[in-house]
Amino acid sequence: MTPSYDVVVAGSVNADLVVRVARRPGPGETVLGSDLATFPGGKGANQAVAAARLGARTAFLGRVGSDAHGRLLRESLARDGVDLRHLRETDGPSGVALITVGPGGDNSIIVSPGANGRLDAEDVAEADGLLRSARVVSLQLEIPLPAVLAAARAARRVVFNLSPPAPVPAELLARCDPLVVNEHEAAFVLGDTGSPVRLARALLALGPRSVVITLGAEGAVAAGRDGDVTAIPSPRVEAVDTTGAGDAFTGALAWRLARGDKLPDATAFAARVGAATVRRPGAQSSYPRLTEVEGL
Repeated sequence: MTPSYDVVVAGSVNADLVVRVARRPGPGETVLGSDLATFPGGKGANQAVAAARLGARTAFLGRVGSDAHGRLLRESLARDGVDLRHLRETDGPSGVALITVGPGGDNSIIVSPGANGRLDAEDVAEADGLLRSARVVSLQLEIPLPAVLAAARAARRVVFNLSPPAPVPAELLARCDPLVVNEHEAAFVLGDTGSPVRLARALLALGPRSVVITLGAEGAVAAGRDGDVTAIPSPRVEAVDTTGAGDAFTGALAWRLARGDKLPDATAFAARVGAATVRRPGAQSSYPRLTEVEGL
């Protein structure tokens, strides 16, 4: 019998190659940066580690390459207790994210999908029992859309982070509870800008059961099925590196929803996790334990 999990993440696993810079280069320009640092990352793996580190029973569905990065990524997930029976290996390179971090902790990212691009509906079908047993399935768009849609169809409850932003079918939006986006991603989906409250209500009109819009240092807004929108503040902290903070937020949100929290309460907890994350460099390396979040 397939064990029951709080959170199952179907998503990407990347090696994050990070360089800090005083400023980003313009076209044709070269600037000097810090020593190269390599961290385990990927939106899917980040969310799984964030949830597991907080105490969630977590499993992962994805693909890594047969290279040294793949070994690093598998070992990192295993250290945090994530079930990896459905993490497959693909001949060739693992996913890689090339990240520059500016002096204010803001980041710019280029992703080479590698093995992540080989995750398909057959992989999802093999994990059908795992997905159906989970209280929450967390999804993103660093894996192919057919795999995302197949996983959503098997899930009891879907937390879907529409990132990186891309067109998605109405069927997928209708399964989101919640759809999680930042302001830029919300503007992409809607083709419009506006206040977070207006954006949240406009996103609800597209069909998701609920919506969360993350606002960085300003917190988030949560919109429920009844259309009520709740503003959620974030603790004030000094940001060192924002890499992976949104993934930590989503992983924490998925766990608290799996525990049965109402959406505003789960979002408030996730905002605290996101704030704790930006105080240290790296993605997974910065993710807090539950005791650290309780201190905020």
